[in-house]
Amino acid sequence: MAFLVSPGVQVNEIDLTNVVPAVATSIGAIAGPFEKGPVSSVTTISSEEELVKLFGKPNANNFETFFTAANFLGYANALKVVRAESGITNAGANSGILIRDTEHYLTSFSTGQGSHGEWTARTAGTWGNSLGVSICATATAYEQALGSNNQVNDAAAAVGDTTITVDDADASGYAINVGDMISFYTDAGASTPVSGEEGIEYEVTAIASETLTIKRKDDVNGLGLKTAIPNDSYIKRRWRFYDYFDRAPGTSAWASSNAKGTGDELHVVVYDEDATLTGFGIDGNGNRGRAILETHGFMSKHPNAKDAQGNSNYYPDYIYRESQQIYWTDHPTAGTNWGTDLSGSTVFTAVNAPVVDSLTGGTDDYAVTAGEIQTAYEKFADAAAEDVNLILGGPSSIVADTQAAYDTHGTMLSDIVLGRKDCIAFVSPRRGAVVGATNSTTATDAVVNDAATLPSNSYLVLDSGYKYMYDKYNDTFRFVPLNGDIAGTCARTDQVADAFFSPAGYNRGRIRGAIKLAYNPNQSERDRLYRGRVNPVINQPGQGVVLFGDKTALTSPSAFDRINVRRLFIILEKAISTAAKFQLFEFNDEFTRAQFRSLVEPFLRDIQGRRGITDFSVVADGTNNTGEVIDRNEFVADIFVKPSRSINFINLNFVATRTGVAFTEVAGAV
Repeated sequence: MAFLVSPGVQVNEIDLTNVVPAVATSIGAIAGPFEKGPVSSVTTISSEEELVKLFGKPNANNFETFFTAANFLGYANALKVVRAESGITNAGANSGILIRDTEHYLTSFSTGQGSHGEWTARTAGTWGNSLGVSICATATAYEQALGSNNQVNDAAAAVGDTTITVDDADASGYAINVGDMISFYTDAGASTPVSGEEGIEYEVTAIASETLTIKRKDDVNGLGLKTAIPNDSYIKRRWRFYDYFDRAPGTSAWASSNAKGTGDELHVVVYDEDATLTGFGIDGNGNRGRAILETHGFMSKHPNAKDAQGNSNYYPDYIYRESQQIYWTDHPTAGTNWGTDLSGSTVFTAVNAPVVDSLTGGTDDYAVTAGEIQTAYEKFADAAAEDVNLILGGPSSIVADTQAAYDTHGTMLSDIVLGRKDCIAFVSPRRGAVVGATNSTTATDAVVNDAATLPSNSYLVLDSGYKYMYDKYNDTFRFVPLNGDIAGTCARTDQVADAFFSPAGYNRGRIRGAIKLAYNPNQSERDRLYRGRVNPVINQPGQGVVLFGDKTALTSPSAFDRINVRRLFIILEKAISTAAKFQLFEFNDEFTRAQFRSLVEPFLRDIQGRRGITDFSVVADGTNNTGEVIDRNEFVADIFVKPSRSINFINLNFVATRTGVAFTEVAGAV
């Protein structure tokens, strides 16, 4: 505090309004193989729809991982996903490569990779092999009256024909391309249509020598010529996608006003070539509109180009910023000065035919190894980097359906959460332990024996099985692990109560979307499971499927062998430690200690009022902040908490008494 040198009034503010912050409790996390999406990086999603959009649909190879994630999102709206890296590649114009995510693209591929062609699919996988990309880079590529170079040479071009012969279909500078739209005229300037052909266009689907195979534009029935085309009629060709733009590419306003060359504009269209993404292939059924995935118009070949809003309009930058399907990786070989800072009247190299790329070389690999899965899950290992609360184990049989693989998977997850100490991992049994088990006893033995291999850990939660559910994406029914649902019941508990309430039972432990269970343990089997640290999931007639246990995987008898108590202390430790950071570099005196107590005690009273604890005490004074502690530049606070306990066992005693006996006489006899 500054001191006054002369008489006056000095006003000072001391802020004692700090509070213990609220902490998130319902952020999930999962890693595994997916159909598409970023590789080896963390992506946060909020819904099943977003999961499908970014990571693709489930298939026979990954449905367990997919539905574990999707089932969790049925209870919560925050899930962090990591796609495991295996033998996967992005489809490309020339060859397949692996681009893990946007950061990897920027550091390794954004400067042009000629060996991979003009484009790659945005993410790895065979899905990208269905992509087609077309570049229209000049007004000539956009639209061209072919004049006498390509006249009709087919005296027998009759109504309904699906082929027509022309002169010099491949003439230099006047080439007709597969995919072009053509129309017929009576004059070389293509101003007067052949009678009956007004407004009619045909798509060229194949070229053999001088014979064009054609079909009526956007006609799913493959109709041919509307009228008989006279010999020597003239042809106008247009880029297949010309009518998705209001004009041909030319010189941008930016290039013109800054004297940065001419002919810098281009259009790009991305489409579903093979009909595997949309069900409407661009060549398969004549419906371009429903097969088109993206259109990007009036981009620039100049590296410094800007749009009207001041954003980069250079086409690699624009595609990186706006496309959901592709990355740019190189200029077309004909565009020798694309990406060059031109000045004055210099003209960008013309490419007078559309550049068409069919992406290939994308590969899938769902056979992940234990190391690859561990590497993916380790993206969540750093608590400072990733705020997660509920880690979904997914299928414990993801590598192999063996006890050893289960042990490796569960131990790996156990190590991650034990290292973080601020979240819980959820592990289901291996598939073979419960799905197709010969009987309930065999399933119980397998689940208990497998669970016994996992370490004692209060940050780990084990469940008993798999549920049978409908896969709407493939119109089939599948068994999927329950750990996504069990984590989901914790998230739902956070919404309807608090994280320190038990997620089990008929109030908060109901499992969604379950048609049946692969394994439905009876009472004696549930007893064995519970002794083995496994939480039973049961299906009772009229009651539905319910989580019927709230144990952690801690072997020793302790308050921390319950999910609600473990989650309570995660909240307390995370919130109070965050608030305590503001005491760093302050003096260890009674003022600071009192300030800390005034910060923590109202927070604990609130938790107590919400039934999370029954009593507490905060000690931060001279008894635990001795001279030795102060001289070590330390501050010590002891926070004593009595956690609330969930009811696991109910005893109901019904007592019959003789007539004339007062209840007070027998009340103590039971």
